[in-house]
Amino acid sequence: MHLVEPVTAAAPPAFLKLQPRTLVHQVIDALVAGASEGLILPGDRIIEVDLAMKLGVSRVPVREALRVLESQGVVVNEPYKGIRLTPVTPERIDQLVEVRVALETAAATRSIRLGKNDGPHLETLEMIVQEMDSMAIRNDVFGFATADTSFHRTLCGFSGNAVLCDMWEMLARQMTIIFGLSTIGKPMASIVEEHRALLKVFRLGDVLDVAREISEHIDVEIHKIDLENIIAKRRSETLMAAGG
Repeated sequence: MHLVEPVTAAAPPAFLKLQPRTLVHQVIDALVAGASEGLILPGDRIIEVDLAMKLGVSRVPVREALRVLESQGVVVNEPYKGIRLTPVTPERIDQLVEVRVALETAAATRSIRLGKNDGPHLETLEMIVQEMDSMAIRNDVFGFATADTSFHRTLCGFSGNAVLCDMWEMLARQMTIIFGLSTIGKPMASIVEEHRALLKVFRLGDVLDVAREISEHIDVEIHKIDLENIIAKRRSETLMAAGG
């Protein structure tokens, strides 16, 4: 009698194991964090070798990180000027605001129509606002700006529109920097309250009211902050500290 070898079933396909965050991503996070806290300011030149030395890494991940950030509009690379953190001008702010208002109004409207302005969806946004509040108490500027970005990213995600989310994501790191710089000219507690007001209107589900609230939050409120003056003042303080 011949023994029949048992047939071994083929292993089912599986996801690849996630790898730890690469040095490139760590460099990106460090640069965005530094920019949001005013350690490096819009318009400042970024010298690859100096940044690598400050971060304790080789120039290779720094170079790749800067390429990623250039593709997202966080840095600009111009002939004879080198790589700089993208300047924040009134024109630039207007352009960012126009796109954000359009994207987030569309996202919120679609989310309401899908019934995602209540229950666990609303709880998720409320938890992020609580995180913002915690970061404000700790005076953690980058943590606060990151949570602010997470709030708006999550709201867009509720829309289920992948194209919209991809477009918003291209602005995310630019907005994190602006959110951080905004805290220099405006109390974090006030920004938290703006998000609570937006949540309240979002919960009620009137799309016209939500559109007005988003415009107020993104357009009107950002224009109350003189970012150019904030940047100029911080640059002056930095130069004085270096000279002293």
